[in-house]
Amino acid sequence: MKIAVMGAGAVGCYYGGMLARAGHEVVLIGRPQHVEAVCRDGLFMDTKSFQEHVPMQASADASGVQGAQLVLCCVKSTDTGNAAADMAPHLGPDANILSLQNGVDNAERLQALLRREVVPAVVYVATEMTGPGRVKHHGRGELVIGPSAASHEMAKLFADAGVPVQISDNVVGELWAKLILNCAYNALSAITQLPYARLLQSEGVQDMMRDVVQECLAVAQGEGVTVPGDTWEAVLRIASTMPNQLSSTAQDLARNKPSEIDHINGYVLHKGEALGISTPANRVLHTVVKLLESRSQKTGQ
Repeated sequence: MKIAVMGAGAVGCYYGGMLARAGHEVVLIGRPQHVEAVCRDGLFMDTKSFQEHVPMQASADASGVQGAQLVLCCVKSTDTGNAAADMAPHLGPDANILSLQNGVDNAERLQALLRREVVPAVVYVATEMTGPGRVKHHGRGELVIGPSAASHEMAKLFADAGVPVQISDNVVGELWAKLILNCAYNALSAITQLPYARLLQSEGVQDMMRDVVQECLAVAQGEGVTVPGDTWEAVLRIASTMPNQLSSTAQDLARNKPSEIDHINGYVLHKGEALGISTPANRVLHTVVKLLESRSQKTGQ
């Protein structure tokens, strides 16, 4: 199957690489320096179970999605609109689109812009780019996807490539469950530049995370969303399953790149305001990350 990865960062490269190893024709669409490295040497995957160069195609242009039967949209939430506009002229009528993005509304936004079904996915993987054409896998890797006519085929495709997939009838609740984990960890990891296990061991952090989680659950309830499972247990489990992981927000700030904080703590903050629900812990975290972003931009660092 021809598969295109729109937004070949750490998440897109990991899943695209796994599918390429399984024999699929994969094209990564990303930044020119990254594309050049992949075209020259393949994608170097450093994972828990193997280290190898995986040959695949790469393009710096969205026209790379042409002919793809499956498109994995892995761009940052802030780039969703631009990605939809760039992809639209090149998508085939039968292409299936899967959104592997942070936040809860990206699939909905893509669907409105592309005027076609987009299947949401919840991503649980710890990865980072360690250089052009190089991705490092720190742990986990499972997906939870929403129901659609193509979902069972997608699930088998990923399973055959070594990626566990669950299909959920409550994918909105699953997306909120992941959002809450991001709200608890991402900003704190970004502000301190500490990995998850170190964060959780620090004085006062668990109390603050509990405040964040309770605010998120209140907003989710206000939105009519049922969040599955034991949310606090899931927060604790992240630190044990991804102990050395820096959040994507931490990686963005370390590289002086804009983060997705508006779609994480900022999303809860603004939804809370609309519902009349106070979210002071999320407000503080959102504000501090925005200040750090602003400092980097103003100093040109």
